[in-house]
Amino acid sequence: MEQKRSLTGIEKASYGLGAVGKDMMYMLSASYVFYYFQDIMGVSAIIIGIISMVARIFDAFNDPIMGVIVAKTKTKWGKFRPWLLIGTLTNAIVLVVMFSAPPTMDGSGLAAYAAVTYILWGVTYTMMDIPYWSMIPAFTEGGKEREGLTTLARSCAGVGAALVSIFTVMVVGALGHRFAPQGANAYEIERVGFQYAAWIVAIVFVVCIVITCINVKEKSSVEMKTASVGDMFKALVANDQAMTIVVTIVLINTALYVTSNLLIYFFKYDLGGTAWKANYTLFNTVGGGVQILAMMLLYPFLRRVLKLNNLKIFTYGICASILGYLILLGLATMGINALPPFLVPGIIVMAVSGVNNVVVTVFLANTVDYGEWKNGHREESVIFSMQTFVVKLASGIAILVTSIALQVFRLNSGEATAAEETMDLSAGVDMASKVGLRMVMTLIPIACLLIAFLLFRKKYILTDEKIDEISEALAAKKEA
Repeated sequence: MEQKRSLTGIEKASYGLGAVGKDMMYMLSASYVFYYFQDIMGVSAIIIGIISMVARIFDAFNDPIMGVIVAKTKTKWGKFRPWLLIGTLTNAIVLVVMFSAPPTMDGSGLAAYAAVTYILWGVTYTMMDIPYWSMIPAFTEGGKEREGLTTLARSCAGVGAALVSIFTVMVVGALGHRFAPQGANAYEIERVGFQYAAWIVAIVFVVCIVITCINVKEKSSVEMKTASVGDMFKALVANDQAMTIVVTIVLINTALYVTSNLLIYFFKYDLGGTAWKANYTLFNTVGGGVQILAMMLLYPFLRRVLKLNNLKIFTYGICASILGYLILLGLATMGINALPPFLVPGIIVMAVSGVNNVVVTVFLANTVDYGEWKNGHREESVIFSMQTFVVKLASGIAILVTSIALQVFRLNSGEATAAEETMDLSAGVDMASKVGLRMVMTLIPIACLLIAFLLFRKKYILTDEKIDEISEALAAKKEA
């Protein structure tokens, strides 16, 4: 029997560093690819929304296939690290290409360019993301060790996402001014800025994952039953707890992504002002910082000091997040234009997001043990391939909602991207469009959160006591 050992500090730090680079990559695409192609390059919002949903339909078949490939992989470096490295290198290349659309391209050619690069980005991201998260159950023991590493990884992922959320708009502006041709308009400055920003994120991403691959090794080669795609979906249906968490993750992430995708438009066309970029950056700085602190400090405080179980933490978080969205809607409805009041709902929503990032990952990892206990075999890659898919599905749904909203409310910069950067772009937007934008970015997330909460409370049964019972049963089975 293989002797158990605790994870070393280097292993933990290296795994966490990989999460930093991975989520920098994801956040740049998830938060800005729509803005890049629609607001800067001029592709129709509806077309981008359709492209996003087509990509998600493609992912529905691609992600489980990748799960099968990972499950069947056997090398002297393990089953996860080879794909982690291959996926990282190819995903970094595609990211740069995606944010390097030729300025002379337009119309159907530009739409095709967006479609091909975005779908390829999703495929290559899957190649890396599935093995990354699948490693958690494969090289940790259940309980505190797994929960601790999950908390660390999610905290580090929050750092990566926050770095991109906080600095992208300002960095894009600085790089655009530095490298765009003399006399370039605002459109050209942003286009060039995003291209160079993509290069920076891609390089950091590769370096972080290489460090992960060097220092993190699977504790044991977990034998998993190889299966067809059809068998995998049957296995997921059989694991009712995994399916419950999968749907919950879709709804929670859709709520957050709808808001985050529309947030830049809210600052640009609603709150407006000539300093909208600085306000947007400050808002993201506060929100991103709070999200990181929530994962690193608030979650451990709730768990260890207040002794709350994960089910209570999740419940309180959903309620707090809904309150945050209601405050945001109320402030916007009252016509408040100053930034400080909006920081309050931002802090609430992002703190809950940080805590939920940890909680739902712990829930999902626990369903792996549940599946082994119930069905007799472990399926890390199956479960975590679904996590990859559902997160991207949530992003696709959010982009579709965003595209419809922008089309209906006519929030397309068109002339604005070529205008002077000192222009207050909110002045040209009618009140009906602003009200519609506010409603979409608050009420739709609230609806998603309510549905997620009701479904979760009805279907999820893996309490801390149940997990301990399952762990003891599996340990006894291995010793027999």
